[in-house]
Amino acid sequence: MNALIVIDYTNDFVAADGALTCGEPAQRIEQRIAELTEQFVRDGHYVVMAVDAHQKDDPYHPETPLYPPHNIIGTEGRRLYGKVQDVYERHAGRITWMDKTRYSAFQGTDLALQLHARGIREIHLTGVCTDICVLHTAIDGFYRGFTVVIHADAVASFNPAGHEWALNHFKNQLGLQVLADL
Repeated sequence: MNALIVIDYTNDFVAADGALTCGEPAQRIEQRIAELTEQFVRDGHYVVMAVDAHQKDDPYHPETPLYPPHNIIGTEGRRLYGKVQDVYERHAGRITWMDKTRYSAFQGTDLALQLHARGIREIHLTGVCTDICVLHTAIDGFYRGFTVVIHADAVASFNPAGHEWALNHFKNQLGLQVLADL
């Protein structure tokens, strides 16, 4: 069994009017993320929606001074974007929702514990932002001994240069597998 981790694919990060949107690059990967999610569920793999969770104007969170308020708990901004929300609803109970409060889906969550409990050694990453939350999750997975696979056609960023840098970093500095499709 492998795992698919869909990182921060929410209205605030993807919708045109999202609070911290990646915009069109993130919207273009909607269908691919939905397809991968369907495929991983169908094949019996573990699927996680790792979703940023913030309190409004939290003075103790390190991201507060860096970004406008986003993914505020209880808002539509935290809802999964488009078809990915539809897939999540269709497979309720077979997809795990995991709140995260840091860039990495491993920090402050029980993700590693859940993966180890299932005997999972290979994780597949999709979502946004390639050069922020996907990057930090990939690095943490790498250092925890997981085989990490990045789906290049299912990650995006609001920073094109950062997106390309991260894809190269995954390949060249971490030796991760970067796929155009599964």
